[in-house]
Parts: sequence; structure tokens; C-alpha cells
Amino acid sequence: MSEKKPGTSADATSKKGNDLFLSMPFTTLTNESFLALFNYASIGILITNAQGEIQMANRYISQQFGYEQDELIGQKVEILIPPRYAERHESHRSRYSGNPHSRPMGLGMELAGMRKDGAEFPVEVSLGHYKIGEDNYSLAFINDITQRKETEQAIIKLNAHLEQKVKEGSQSLAITVEQLGSQIKETERKDAELERVNNFLNNIWNHAGAIIFVTDIEGTIQFFNPAAEKWLEYAASEIIGKKNLTSFHRTDELNAKAVALTELTGKNVNPDFSIFRLLAESGQGNNQEWHYVRKNGTTFFVSLNITSLKDSYGEVSGYLGIAIDISEKKQAETELRTALEKEKELNELKSRFVSMASHEFRTPLSAVLSSAYLLSRYAKTEEQPQREKHIQRIVSSVTSLTEILNDFLSVGKIEEGNIQANIREYDLAVQLKEVLQEVNHLLKPDQKIDYTHNGTTSIVHLDSSMIRHIVINLLSNAVKFSGEGTTVQLVTTISAGKLTLYVQDQGLGIPEDDIQNLYKRFFRSSNVTNIQGTGLGLHIVKKYTELMNGTIDCNSKLGEGTRFTITFDSE
Repeated sequence: MSEKKPGTSADATSKKGNDLFLSMPFTTLTNESFLALFNYASIGILITNAQGEIQMANRYISQQFGYEQDELIGQKVEILIPPRYAERHESHRSRYSGNPHSRPMGLGMELAGMRKDGAEFPVEVSLGHYKIGEDNYSLAFINDITQRKETEQAIIKLNAHLEQKVKEGSQSLAITVEQLGSQIKETERKDAELERVNNFLNNIWNHAGAIIFVTDIEGTIQFFNPAAEKWLEYAASEIIGKKNLTSFHRTDELNAKAVALTELTGKNVNPDFSIFRLLAESGQGNNQEWHYVRKNGTTFFVSLNITSLKDSYGEVSGYLGIAIDISEKKQAETELRTALEKEKELNELKSRFVSMASHEFRTPLSAVLSSAYLLSRYAKTEEQPQREKHIQRIVSSVTSLTEILNDFLSVGKIEEGNIQANIREYDLAVQLKEVLQEVNHLLKPDQKIDYTHNGTTSIVHLDSSMIRHIVINLLSNAVKFSGEGTTVQLVTTISAGKLTLYVQDQGLGIPEDDIQNLYKRFFRSSNVTNIQGTGLGLHIVKKYTELMNGTIDCNSKLGEGTRFTITFDSE
């Protein structure tokens, strides 16, 4: 297979037969630029062979792990892993060598590296692979481990050394053929080493599982690796020299970051490439989380590392960026937060239940106990009216307890998402007449409930169980909060395929400030705190109404009464 190398023609072939440049959009990049790309990265880079032996490590890794330059070369990669993980890592590496593929590593778990002195620190790793001839190599990006190598300086010294040798050779006629041959061999060896380094760098560029790009000082993209093409869905030809790095970022995030940096630095920062220039030059360009925007407009989370590139004069000539997809990690964090919030809500529900139960159960239970005791005292036939009175108190108290328990069970099912509307056809008027009989025992002296149905039919398509619960709850509240001798109106109307149901009382009314909170769990209006209740009824009514695609509305005036109106599609 043919390959393209920097500084050679497109027809040149590699000694190792590996097509290194065909997939690259930048065939004119110099050896020095490739080495700078490797050594300037603010992220650690390791290259290992199939046996897990380290073939190449950038300076960032050596310094972070506390080793001398090149001390890691030839060592097993497990030297960088705490002993308790090393054996397991060897089995993971063996399986990976059998089926190599680029993939992120470490999502959802903590990875650790071990320095030479035995100290551990957290790392995040992304893997890639490539092949030269029959040899397999693995690429590892280790986040937060970077430092420039002295490769560029070494190349300058090497060139100066070669020039000096050539100069000395031209000035000295005493150099023997054997010495000249030795110099040629040394030069070829060094050239081969440079070629090997370039091959490694090319494979990093082409096979890395991370987005890698290079910009000029204004942020215009100059180089764009294949992973960037894949993730952002742009061809390199659409990007290089045409688009700014900011075109991949959401405007709202750029604006927010500009405001934050302006407050932090005390200087005005515009929402453009100035953000990334400032982050890179202040050393804060690591692990910045952003949304990247694909060509089709969809977005995904990345962790971006951006650093300055400098020329031989020490002047900034551009910027190197490496972005790793962290969408799955962010999704896991979101799901965890949601689960924690849900757990907090459930714990709150349990706490409120215990508190409410201890209060609301005490009164009816006391009534049951006292009435049961008094019943035992009325043994004569003529004392039957007294017995009936206490039996009714017991029935009423037990009914109250049952309603409270049913409310808590309903709330629990709603919160767990275990309730669905069972829509069927039935006669609403017949059902509501039965409901009136069920709530009749709640009426105070001289109270009554008037039921009216309007329309040519009373047939509806709804969940009869939910409608029963809704009406019983609304009627119970209307009776509870209205005085003796008052009338509660229950009216249903079917017209033009719509069912309208309302309950009107002549009770206390609801303060205007409380109406917006009526349907919250455990909420009770400020003017009824001395009246027994759990604060769950209207919450359940609203949830049941919504499950049947209905709407609920409340109108109330203090001292005049309250009307709850519910509307459904009845067909």
C-alpha cells in the first residue's frame, strides 16, 4: 500500500508499507509540526505494542508520573497502574489486543494512575489503535497529563550537529571512507528514527478516538483530523481555512462564558474566539465542558483541552485543541441527579405521611374508641337512639380513615407512574346518583346536595373509577367547608362532544394567594388549618383529570363559596 510523507511526492512509498497519509487532509505538514502536535498537547499520550510495552510516551506523562524522560520506554504499561488493578488490567489488555477498536475508557468509573513514588492520582483514558505491517499498536490519551517534549530543540541541535559534521568534512581531507560511511549510517539511523516518530504522530492523528484540530491565532481551523470529520459530520475541505472554532459552539454557552470571564478578569471579554485564547494563555484551557454542534444541528457534550502553539521565536502561532465526547458521562450524571431528586421526593412523602398520619388518625381513632366504650354502656332497649348515634360516629371515623389511606395509596401510585386511565363507555348520571348515596353520611344538619345533568345523553367515555374519586373528593370538600343548612350543587353538562362537571359550594372560600398552590401535595389553604384534612385530595383530583386529558379550574370568593370546574372530551 502506498503512503504520502511530508516533503515527498504523492508517489513515494513507505518502507513499512502502511498507508499513513491517504486519509489525512494536510499532506504538507512538516516533521517539526507533527512533533509539536505530539509534545504540545495538554493531554498525556502513550503508544504501546501488542504486548503492552510502552513504545513512546510524551513528556507530560513522564513528568506527571514522576519518571525520567524515556525511562518508561520498554516498560509494561502496568507500571503506571496501582498494583491492585494491574493484574486485572493485563487481562483487559489481552482481550483488547484480540479485538482492538477505538473507544472511550473510564465512563461511569474511577481510573487511577500511579507515580514512580507510589502516589496515586485520577486519570481519564481514551484508546485508539493502528497497525504497521503485522505489528499492532495502541494509542492512549490520558487526560490532564501533558508537557512539551524537547523534541523540537533536539531536532535543531541534530541539524546543527549534522551541519557541523558536513562543515568539518569539507574542511578536512583526512576523513577516511570508513569514517564517512559511519557518518552516513548514523544519519540514516536518525532519519529512520524521525520517520518512526512521524509515523507514530500520523497514526495518532488518523486513529485517535478524540477530535483534534489546529487553529491559527484568530481561531480559523487549519487542520481537522478524521475523528473530527466523523463526530461533527463535516468534510475537512468544508472546514479548513473557512470556519472558526466558535462555529462548533452554541451561542448561549459562548455568551455565558464571556460574561463569567468578564467578571473573573475584570476585563471585557467578547463571546468569540477571545474566550479560547484567554483560556489557553491563562492555563485554564483544560477540561472545559461544552456542547458541540454537528452539521445537522444536533449537539453532544465534549470535554475540551486547548493550548497555545508557539514558533521557534516563542511567539504564539496558533492553538491545538483536543475534544473528547462525554455525552454518556453527562447522561449518567443527569440520570443520577434525577434519581436523587426522586429519592428526596419519596423521602419527603414518607416523612409527611408519618407526620400527617399521626395527626389525622388520632381524631377518628379517638372517636371510635370513645364511641365503642359508650356503646357498651347502653344496654337497654330504650337507649337505641344513643347507640345509633355512636355507631354512626364509628362509621364516619372509619370512612375518614379509609379515605386518608386511599389518598396516600393513590399518591404513591401516581408518583411511581403505575396509574393509567382505563377509558370505557358508561352512564355518568347513573354513576353520580350512586356517589351521592355514598357521601350522604357526610352532610351536616340541613345540608343537601343538588345534582343536575344537562344534555340529550349522559353516556361518556372516561375512567369511571377516576371520575368517582374526583367527584367524591370535590363533594367531600364542599360539604366539609360549608356550614349547616347550605346547598352544594353538582352539575354535569354534555354538549358538542364536551363534558363539563362543576361543584359549587357556599363555604369559606379560598384566599386568592392560595389558589395557585391548591394542587400541590399536602398544601392546605391558610383559612382551613383548623379543619381536618391531608392536603392530598386536590392533588389527586388534578392528576386524575390530567390522566384523562381533562382540565380543572377554580373560582372562589372569600365568604361566598368556591366552584371547581372540570372539562373532558366525552366522546
